[in-house]
Amino acid sequence: MALTLRSSTSLINQKETKVFKASDEVPAIVSFARLKPSFRLRAKSSMQEAHHTRENSFYSDESKSEKWEKVLAPSVAHNLNGSKRVPVYVMLPLDTITMGGSLNKPRAMNASLMALKSAGVEGVMVDAWWGLVEKDGPFKYNWEPYVELVQMVQMHGLKLQVVMSFHQCGGNVGDNCSIPLPPWVLEEISKNPDLVYTDRSGRRNPEYISLGCDSLPVLRGRTPLQVYADYMRSFRHRFTNYLGTVIVEIQVGMGPCGELRYPSYPENNGTWRFPGIGEFQCYDKYMKASLAAAAEAVGKQEWGGSGPHDSGQYNQFPEDTGFFRREGTWNTEYGQFFLKWYSGKLLEHGEKILVSAKGIFQSSGVKLSAKVAGIHWHYRARSHAAELTAGYYNTRDNDGYLPIARMLAKHGVVFNFTCMEMKDREQPDFANCSPEGLVRQVKMATTTARAELAGENALERYDADAYAQVSSTSKSESGCGLAAFTYLRMNKRLFEGDNWRHLVDFVRSMSEGGRRERLPASDSHASDLYVGHIKATQEKHTQEAALV
Repeated sequence: MALTLRSSTSLINQKETKVFKASDEVPAIVSFARLKPSFRLRAKSSMQEAHHTRENSFYSDESKSEKWEKVLAPSVAHNLNGSKRVPVYVMLPLDTITMGGSLNKPRAMNASLMALKSAGVEGVMVDAWWGLVEKDGPFKYNWEPYVELVQMVQMHGLKLQVVMSFHQCGGNVGDNCSIPLPPWVLEEISKNPDLVYTDRSGRRNPEYISLGCDSLPVLRGRTPLQVYADYMRSFRHRFTNYLGTVIVEIQVGMGPCGELRYPSYPENNGTWRFPGIGEFQCYDKYMKASLAAAAEAVGKQEWGGSGPHDSGQYNQFPEDTGFFRREGTWNTEYGQFFLKWYSGKLLEHGEKILVSAKGIFQSSGVKLSAKVAGIHWHYRARSHAAELTAGYYNTRDNDGYLPIARMLAKHGVVFNFTCMEMKDREQPDFANCSPEGLVRQVKMATTTARAELAGENALERYDADAYAQVSSTSKSESGCGLAAFTYLRMNKRLFEGDNWRHLVDFVRSMSEGGRRERLPASDSHASDLYVGHIKATQEKHTQEAALV
C-alpha cells in the first residue's frame, strides 16, 4: 500500500503533475494543485519510495544516496521577538540506540526521517544515554552509533536536538524500554545507597544521582558534576564537525526524565499513581546534612533533623495531610524555610550543571536548553502540593517558575516546558488540574525574565484538538510565543493516515507562527503528495524496513 501525505497547497512549488523516473526504472507519481509557490520539492538521485502497510509499518530503501529534499524557507529558531515561525522537531524512540551499542533498525529510521522531512519537520531529538555511552567504565565512551544517526539526519537535511541523558530510562510515563545508569555507577550505588534520592520511608530511587553529593568525589574519585562535564566534553570532541550545523541544540539533563526536578512521583512498582501529591526526596545522608546546616544557619537547629513529618504519602491528596492542606504547615515559618531550602538546592544543582555545559559548548554554535516538568495536578489547590514535592516552590502566594526562568535567562538557556497540548476540561475534576493555567504562568515567567520558551507535549497525542492547543499556545502576538516545539514521539502510529495528516497540518500551522485557530479537517484543494511504487516486484525490497 502506498503512503499518501496530505500537504498544504500553499507550500508547493509545482504547477502541474509530473512523473519522475528513478534510475532503477521504478516510477513515482507526485501530484500537486496549481497554486502560488512558497518553496520547492525536489527529487534527487535514485527515487526513494515510502510505503505504509495495513499493519501501519513504514518502509524505505536503505541506500544513503537515495533521498527526498524539501527546500524550506530559512529556519529561525529560538527567537524572542515573537514574530517568526515555530520550528517543529520530533522525538525519536527511546531505544533508538540499542543496549548492544548499535543504531536500532537503521533502514526503518532512514525511511522515517525521509517522511518527516517531506512533512516540513525541522529536525528530530534523541537521548544520548549515559547508561549506553559510558557503560564499559569511566572515560570509556562509545559514541559510534550516534555518529551513524547524526550522519543519517544530515543526509536528509534535518537538524538534531541531543539530550544529555544522565538519568535511567524505565519506570516513568511513556518509558517502553529499560536503560539503567552505567554498571560501574550502579556498583558504587550498591556500596553507598545514599548516592541516590531517598524518601521518608527509606525507599531508594536509582533514576538519578542525588544532588546532595554533586560536589563530592563519590564516583571513583570524581564528583557527579565532574562526570557530567567529562561526558559533555567527550561529546563535543567527537561531534565537533556537526555542532551548530546538524546538531543545533543540547538539552542538558538535570534529573529524572531529564527534567530539573526531584523524582517525587515514581511510577515504578506502583509507588505513585496520578494524581497523588508525591513525596519529598531529601532523606539520603547528603541531603539531610545540607538541611541540618541550613537550619543551623538560621538559628533553628530543630528544623534540620528531618523533612516535614506531616506531608503525607505518595497517593494522598493535599487535604489529607497537615502540611499541604488549605491552611497547612506549608504556609508557616517552618514550611517556608523548608520549601526555600528544598527548591533552592534544586535550582543550585541546575545552575552548576548549566554553567559547566555553557563553558564546554560556548562558541560551538549550539543552543542549550533545560527541561522543566509540567506538573498540573493540584494546581488549583493553594499549596500546589505536587509541584512542591517535585522541587518547584510554587504556591498561591509564591511564584516557583520565575526564579528558574531568571536563572536560565542569565545563562542564555532555553526554558523547555511540557504539557503544552493539555486542556483543563480534559482533566478529571477531582485532580484539581489546570494545565492551561500552568502554561500561562510559565509563559508569564519567561516573558518577565526574557528567557526563551520552547515546548513539548507531555503525553502521546495524535488528534487535531491536541495539535490545535499547542498551536494556540505558540501564538506570538504578545511576544511570548514558542521558540520551538518538540513532538513526543515518533512511532508506527504517527505514520497512520489521519495521524499523519494531523502532523502535516500542525507543522504548517506552526510555520505560520501558530496563527491558525483550528487545523482543517481536510484539505479541500486536493494537494495530495502521493508517493508509491508502480511495480509490485519492488515491494519485497522495502519489506525489511518496517518501523517498530
